Amino acid sequence: MLRRYQYRIYPTRAQEILIAKHLGCCRYVYNWALDRKNQAYHANGISLSGYDLIKELVPLKTEHPWLKEVNAQSLQQSIIHLARAFTNFFAGRAEEPTFKKKHAPEQTFTVPQSYTVDFKQGTVKLPKIGGIKVKYHRTFVGTMKSATVIRRSTGRYFISIVVEDGKKAPKPADPIPNQTVGIDLGLMHYAILSTGDAVANPKYLQNTQQRLAVLQRRLGRKQKGSKNRNKARFKVARCHQKIADQRWDFQHQLSSRLVRENQALAVESLNVGGMVKNHKLARAISDAGWGSFVSMLTYKCQEAGKPLLQVGMFNASSKTCSVCGYRKTDLTLKDREWTCPECGTHHDRDINAAINIKQFALAGAGRAEEPVDSLPVGRGMKQEAPCTSGG
Repeated sequence: MLRRYQYRIYPTRAQEILIAKHLGCCRYVYNWALDRKNQAYHANGISLSGYDLIKELVPLKTEHPWLKEVNAQSLQQSIIHLARAFTNFFAGRAEEPTFKKKHAPEQTFTVPQSYTVDFKQGTVKLPKIGGIKVKYHRTFVGTMKSATVIRRSTGRYFISIVVEDGKKAPKPADPIPNQTVGIDLGLMHYAILSTGDAVANPKYLQNTQQRLAVLQRRLGRKQKGSKNRNKARFKVARCHQKIADQRWDFQHQLSSRLVRENQALAVESLNVGGMVKNHKLARAISDAGWGSFVSMLTYKCQEAGKPLLQVGMFNASSKTCSVCGYRKTDLTLKDREWTCPECGTHHDRDINAAINIKQFALAGAGRAEEPVDSLPVGRGMKQEAPCTSGG
């Protein structure tokens, strides 16, 4: 399996300048390749491949000698990234590639090979940059693939190393109904489980909104181009980074606990991109970070050999009675509890949705729900076959 290890690095001032040159040159080559590819297609109807663009790097370096100051393989890797971005775009997995910006919050360049990791000395040696001090909080064993240097807007530097550990991903076992847990993601509670347990929503962005507003007002009052403005910009960036780190830590702990304590998990596929178009809930949905949380569940279930079942987003998990299958079509978002008019069962909206997600997932996986553990699948419910991740 491929694993990614990320470490904090501490370059010297001279190395920071060299890293900045690599970032700038790789960004320039990426934008040049994108413009070259677009012009060739619109003018002559020719689709240039990544190999065609790499061959044009030699005359480009002659035209711009400063491109020779950085690692040549990193420049080639920028073109490979562009070719991969177009492949994902035509396959419907991503949006159309756009030009990279100089002041993006996070900038990266990739070193595909010829770098050295030294755990004893606590350094990593990169081509054209030299040995950089690294904080190795853990070691790894395996074949090193590519390494990506990351510079964030807070001024912190990281290196992300991809390692092939030589192990095969375990085959996911069949889900066991009484050991499967349905998860309903929400805003009032971050996650509600089919067992009735609820995980509180930490709301890191909302809780820091007042402090963030103060820092942004101070930034707006500073004169453009001044050193004080740059200091204020760093304070805003660090505040945003702290929110992201808190959310990342919370999601890692929660996803690890859910995977460790359960044999199988069931979640609902969410169209987060469409949901954030609601201007009243966009900030709260973005603060929750449901997409990254489901991604963590996916790869952690894959590593543990446990199935992750997903049900379609159009299954009416909140509006369907988990006991008899009655569908309450007039249920609104503000209705947190409701009583089924057919069987008389009183439902908590979120717990009922989590139970239905579990039942829909098990039914789509060909597993009948056990009445001893939970309630039977309601009659007359239209179900979609879930997409099973990690196996």
